[in-house]
Amino acid sequence: MTDAIDSNGKESAYHGVPAEDGYGYAQAIKIGNMIFVSGQLSHDEKGVLIAPATLDETGKPTDYSMMAEQMRVTYENAAKVLAQFGASLDHVVEETLYVLDVDEAFAVAGKVRKEAYATERPQVASNLIGVSRLAFREQLIEIVFKAVLPSA
Repeated sequence: MTDAIDSNGKESAYHGVPAEDGYGYAQAIKIGNMIFVSGQLSHDEKGVLIAPATLDETGKPTDYSMMAEQMRVTYENAAKVLAQFGASLDHVVEETLYVLDVDEAFAVAGKVRKEAYATERPQVASNLIGVSRLAFREQLIEIVFKAVLPSA
């Protein structure tokens, strides 16, 4: 669902998940022909994490084998929010992947990204950054996107 364009020319897009109101943010903002997509993750339409990592007694992930599935669903969620503006992953010019395990991410990212972008060499500037924690403890990856629509 998108909001009307505000006085600054910004249009917002949402998934309708509880965190949008709880934290107070839009999934994406479109201004002019540029779309800035907030960090996407592998949640369903109710905001429930898909393929959550197993945690130890301290709340830290013990198994990173769900990285590929979380990554796959994250790209699907990004495609859904981009579609609200008439865009697709083809319009993405830059992505930044924030991951808990860089080695696991590199092991699966090539295959998952090529599937998501439907090409052997996605025409996307890409960054992969290892972090110590993400928003949800069971979360292994979060991806931020920038997209540009053709000029009208």
